[in-house]
Amino acid sequence: MRAVVQRVTSAEVRVAGERLFQMGAGLLAFVGVGRPDGREQAEELAHRLVHLRIFADAAGKLNRSLLDRGGTLGVISQFTLYGDARGGRRPFFGGAAPAEQAGPLIEAVAIAAESRGVPVVRGRFGAQMDVELVNAGPVTILLDTDKLF
Repeated sequence: MRAVVQRVTSAEVRVAGERLFQMGAGLLAFVGVGRPDGREQAEELAHRLVHLRIFADAAGKLNRSLLDRGGTLGVISQFTLYGDARGGRRPFFGGAAPAEQAGPLIEAVAIAAESRGVPVVRGRFGAQMDVELVNAGPVTILLDTDKLF
Protein backbone atom coordinates (compact mmCIF):
# COMPACT_ATOMS: atom_id res chain seq x y z
CA MET A 1 0.00 0.00 0.00
CA ARG A 2 1.07 3.55 -0.64
CA ALA A 3 0.09 6.79 1.03
CA VAL A 4 0.71 10.46 0.51
CA VAL A 5 0.34 11.93 3.99
CA GLN A 6 -0.14 15.62 4.60
CA ARG A 7 -0.10 17.36 7.95
CA VAL A 8 -3.13 19.66 7.86
CA THR A 9 -4.74 22.39 9.91
CA SER A 10 -8.07 21.64 8.20
CA ALA A 11 -9.56 19.58 5.39
CA GLU A 12 -12.91 19.04 3.73
CA VAL A 13 -14.14 16.44 1.26
CA ARG A 14 -17.22 16.76 -0.96
CA VAL A 15 -18.91 14.47 -3.45
CA ALA A 16 -21.34 16.09 -5.90
CA GLY A 17 -21.63 19.10 -3.60
CA GLU A 18 -22.38 16.99 -0.50
CA ARG A 19 -19.91 17.40 2.36
CA LEU A 20 -18.64 13.99 3.47
CA PHE A 21 -16.46 15.39 6.21
CA GLN A 22 -14.75 18.44 7.56
CA MET A 23 -11.84 18.03 9.93
CA GLY A 24 -9.51 20.21 11.94
CA ALA A 25 -5.85 19.57 12.65
CA GLY A 26 -4.39 16.16 11.94
CA LEU A 27 -3.27 14.07 9.00
CA LEU A 28 -4.89 13.60 5.62
CA ALA A 29 -3.79 10.34 3.99
CA PHE A 30 -4.37 9.61 0.32
CA VAL A 31 -4.15 5.80 0.19
CA GLY A 32 -3.59 3.50 -2.78
CA VAL A 33 -3.79 -0.29 -2.79
CA GLY A 34 -1.55 -2.46 -4.95
CA ARG A 35 -2.44 -5.86 -6.36
CA PRO A 36 -0.34 -7.87 -3.86
CA ASP A 37 -1.69 -6.00 -0.81
CA GLY A 38 -3.78 -7.58 1.92
CA ARG A 39 -4.83 -7.15 5.56
CA GLU A 40 -1.23 -7.27 6.79
CA GLN A 41 -0.34 -4.21 4.70
CA ALA A 42 -3.48 -2.38 5.87
CA GLU A 43 -2.53 -2.98 9.51
CA GLU A 44 1.06 -1.89 8.86
CA LEU A 45 -0.01 1.31 7.12
CA ALA A 46 -2.44 2.21 9.91
CA HIS A 47 0.31 1.65 12.49
CA ARG A 48 2.72 3.86 10.55
CA LEU A 49 0.11 6.61 10.08
CA VAL A 50 -0.81 6.95 13.75
CA HIS A 51 2.84 6.73 14.92
CA LEU A 52 4.38 8.96 12.22
CA ARG A 53 6.31 11.66 14.08
CA ILE A 54 5.64 14.78 12.03
CA PHE A 55 4.26 17.15 14.67
CA ALA A 56 6.49 19.52 16.60
CA ASP A 57 7.42 18.96 20.23
CA ALA A 58 8.11 21.78 22.73
CA ALA A 59 11.57 22.28 21.17
CA GLY A 60 10.11 22.59 17.67
CA LYS A 61 11.46 19.22 16.46
CA LEU A 62 9.21 16.83 14.54
CA ASN A 63 8.97 14.33 17.39
CA ARG A 64 5.26 13.89 18.05
CA SER A 65 2.76 11.58 16.40
CA LEU A 66 -0.98 11.85 15.90
CA LEU A 67 -1.36 9.66 19.00
CA ASP A 68 0.88 12.01 21.01
CA ARG A 69 -0.75 15.30 20.10
CA GLY A 70 -4.29 14.33 19.18
CA GLY A 71 -6.11 15.18 15.99
CA THR A 72 -7.98 13.42 13.23
CA LEU A 73 -6.87 11.09 10.48
CA GLY A 74 -8.63 11.53 7.15
CA VAL A 75 -8.44 8.50 4.82
CA ILE A 76 -9.05 9.09 1.11
CA SER A 77 -8.77 6.30 -1.48
CA GLN A 78 -6.55 7.19 -4.43
CA PHE A 79 -5.74 4.45 -6.95
CA THR A 80 -3.68 6.93 -8.98
CA LEU A 81 -0.83 6.47 -6.48
CA TYR A 82 -0.10 3.35 -8.53
CA GLY A 83 0.08 5.29 -11.79
CA ASP A 84 3.26 4.47 -13.72
CA ALA A 85 4.24 7.19 -16.19
CA ARG A 86 7.75 5.92 -16.93
CA GLY A 87 6.67 4.75 -20.38
CA GLY A 88 5.27 8.02 -21.65
CA ARG A 89 2.74 10.71 -20.98
CA ARG A 90 -0.25 8.54 -20.14
CA PRO A 91 0.03 6.70 -16.79
CA PHE A 92 -0.54 2.94 -16.64
CA PHE A 93 -2.58 1.85 -13.61
CA GLY A 94 -2.06 -1.92 -13.88
CA GLY A 95 -0.36 -2.06 -10.47
CA ALA A 96 -3.46 -0.77 -8.68
CA ALA A 97 -5.69 -3.35 -7.03
CA PRO A 98 -9.20 -3.85 -8.47
CA ALA A 99 -12.02 -2.10 -6.63
CA GLU A 100 -13.36 -5.28 -5.01
CA GLN A 101 -9.96 -5.78 -3.35
CA ALA A 102 -9.07 -2.14 -2.70
CA GLY A 103 -12.31 -0.94 -1.09
CA PRO A 104 -12.23 -3.33 1.87
CA LEU A 105 -8.51 -2.69 2.42
CA ILE A 106 -8.97 1.09 2.50
CA GLU A 107 -11.67 0.53 5.12
CA ALA A 108 -9.33 -1.85 6.99
CA VAL A 109 -6.75 0.97 7.29
CA ALA A 110 -9.40 3.28 8.77
CA ILE A 111 -10.67 0.65 11.21
CA ALA A 112 -7.14 -0.28 12.31
CA ALA A 113 -6.32 3.40 12.99
CA GLU A 114 -9.55 3.81 14.98
CA SER A 115 -8.69 0.72 17.03
CA ARG A 116 -5.47 2.50 18.03
CA GLY A 117 -7.47 5.39 19.47
CA VAL A 118 -7.39 7.90 16.61
CA PRO A 119 -10.56 9.57 15.32
CA VAL A 120 -10.91 8.76 11.61
CA VAL A 121 -12.97 10.35 8.85
CA ARG A 122 -13.35 8.77 5.43
CA GLY A 123 -13.80 9.69 1.83
CA ARG A 124 -16.17 7.71 -0.37
CA PHE A 125 -14.47 4.84 -2.16
CA GLY A 126 -14.77 5.05 -5.95
CA ALA A 127 -16.34 8.50 -5.93
CA GLN A 128 -15.12 11.63 -7.69
CA MET A 129 -14.15 13.66 -4.62
CA ASP A 130 -13.31 17.33 -4.24
CA VAL A 131 -10.67 17.66 -1.54
CA GLU A 132 -9.75 20.97 0.08
CA LEU A 133 -6.95 21.09 2.60
CA VAL A 134 -4.60 23.46 4.32
CA ASN A 135 -1.19 21.79 4.45
CA ALA A 136 0.58 22.84 7.66
CA GLY A 137 4.27 23.47 7.24
CA PRO A 138 3.97 22.35 4.47
CA VAL A 139 4.66 18.77 5.52
CA THR A 140 4.07 15.93 3.05
CA ILE A 141 5.41 12.39 3.54
CA LEU A 142 5.33 9.38 1.21
CA LEU A 143 4.76 5.94 2.74
CA ASP A 144 4.95 2.55 1.06
CA THR A 145 4.48 -0.77 2.85
CA ASP A 146 6.93 -2.33 0.37
CA LYS A 147 9.39 0.34 1.58
CA LEU A 148 10.23 1.41 -1.97
CA PHE A 149 10.41 4.97 -0.63
